[in-house]
Amino acid sequence: MRFFPRSAFGQTVFLIGILLLINQLVSYFSVAFYVIKPSTQQISHLIARQVNLVLPQATLSLAEQAVVSAHVKQITGTQLLTEAQALSAGLANASFYSYFSQQMSQELQLDAEVRIAQTDNFVFWVRASSAPEYWVRVPLAGLEETSFPLLTFYLLMIGVLSVIGGWLMARHLNRPLQSLQQAAIQVGRGEFPPPLSENTIATEMTAVTKAFNYMASGIRQLEQDRALLMAGVSHDLRTPLTRIRLASEMMTEPDSWIREGIINDIDDMNAIIDQFIDYLRHHKQEELQQLNINDLIDETVQAEQVQQRELITRLDPQLPLISCRRIAMKRVLNNVLENALRYSDGALEISSGYERNQKRIYIEVRDHGPGIPEHKMQAMFTPFVQGDEARGSGGSGLGLAIIKKIVDTHQGEIRLHNHAHGGLVVTVWLPVKMMA
Repeated sequence: MRFFPRSAFGQTVFLIGILLLINQLVSYFSVAFYVIKPSTQQISHLIARQVNLVLPQATLSLAEQAVVSAHVKQITGTQLLTEAQALSAGLANASFYSYFSQQMSQELQLDAEVRIAQTDNFVFWVRASSAPEYWVRVPLAGLEETSFPLLTFYLLMIGVLSVIGGWLMARHLNRPLQSLQQAAIQVGRGEFPPPLSENTIATEMTAVTKAFNYMASGIRQLEQDRALLMAGVSHDLRTPLTRIRLASEMMTEPDSWIREGIINDIDDMNAIIDQFIDYLRHHKQEELQQLNINDLIDETVQAEQVQQRELITRLDPQLPLISCRRIAMKRVLNNVLENALRYSDGALEISSGYERNQKRIYIEVRDHGPGIPEHKMQAMFTPFVQGDEARGSGGSGLGLAIIKKIVDTHQGEIRLHNHAHGGLVVTVWLPVKMMA
């Protein structure tokens, strides 16, 4: 279990809580040592002086002692009582206090026992070792009992309100970071959200937001320029390619082998141009639909039956519906199957399933070809990278890059791995719930 939080929000609240705890402890010990302790010492000193006045003195006669005791009782209410008188006056309800007993012993310079009772006011009962048969009753008028449960509740409420206030403040300060995080994830998927609000409390956060908006605007413009450039180049290339095709069609029959070669080259070039356009196409422009992915798999498999290859399907009939872009997802299935058909022989295995714990479905395509070297596996999703060592060199190297881009826009995941018994396995995961 991690004690210290990792997020800035959690660390801010944790810091406020620790500082509040330290402040409470320092306040408590400061009050205890610099307010309560001097007050109790002063009280003990005053009570000790009254006790000294009423305790029997060897230098005074009984009549003189009685006069002094009566005078002290009239002024302060302090009484000298025997054990029996003290018990009838409330000594039995008093509680022993070790701390006050030690202080009184120091003040009287002899052993003393202090008990305290509380009725309307506090009453101190003191017995000195010089006259153990007597108890001195000292009432303290104006000193009322403190309600410690109320004080505890008061201190607790201060702590709770302080933590809640710190939590709200930290949440308010970190909210722009959450918006920035979500916007950065969208930009990473090729989406461009509206500019973030730059009216934040912290100047540093405002500066970061402005820099992010400027960066996102630059990336958006770069994408638009790249798409426009590719569209222009593709348009300009198709015109001379069309003229070359027309010219090749007018070649004489003896040159038919040249004509066929030119037509094949033109078809390859058109296919490469189409892949460039597919890679640059912004698939988010297509509307989301609730679809059963098995239906798309069936359509794709039926379209590929002309290849006269065995396609083995193992589809889970209990798949839930997912939100996806139909044309884009069908392009993923087409590209995966075409790659498997191109670079392998024998049967292809296509399966689907639902992972309930992860709340996602998967599509898995396995061929029986040579596979891909492990050191080149991750690089296969990079544009223009091909697995030349094992899977040939045909194509533009954009097939898997296009697939990954579409899967990323669906907040999914794609992985490649070589099967233990030969062949490449392509697995695509798609979330059951996806935000538009």
